[in-house]
Amino acid sequence: MTTETPPNEHSGRPVAHAEKFSMCFTSTPRGVRLARRLASHRLDAWGFPYASEVNGTVTLVVAELAANAVLHGRVPGRDFRLDLALAAARDLVRVEVTDTRDDRLPPARPRLPQDPGAETGRGLWLVSCLVSRMCVAPREDGGPGKTVRVELDL
Repeated sequence: MTTETPPNEHSGRPVAHAEKFSMCFTSTPRGVRLARRLASHRLDAWGFPYASEVNGTVTLVVAELAANAVLHGRVPGRDFRLDLALAAARDLVRVEVTDTRDDRLPPARPRLPQDPGAETGRGLWLVSCLVSRMCVAPREDGGPGKTVRVELDL
């Protein structure tokens, strides 16, 4: 994981990370559940208890981005990767979810679905409301796919 800020809508300052977590998960609903649980566990270990607002918000963001990686970015037999980073000043958390499909990009500005009765389509809109910055970038390791990167100012 890089220590650079996202290329779009960045905070204007490089981020030195005190804590990092990175792991690959199977592109299945079980992988999404495990990513969510391990993210919550890692945040608790970093000093953000399970019942805290920070833990709940970051866990929700991880769950939504991981679910989207499985639903929209899945390539059979390939995993998705979750990267978490806590800034050294403990004032910023970065979440990155990388999948292996680069032909299906999320919208640049997620919106609430037009149909209020729709059962899907609110996830990225909800994430965009909760985070401070959000962008989509090509994979940094040169492989196929994309990385959805969000930052939450604490």
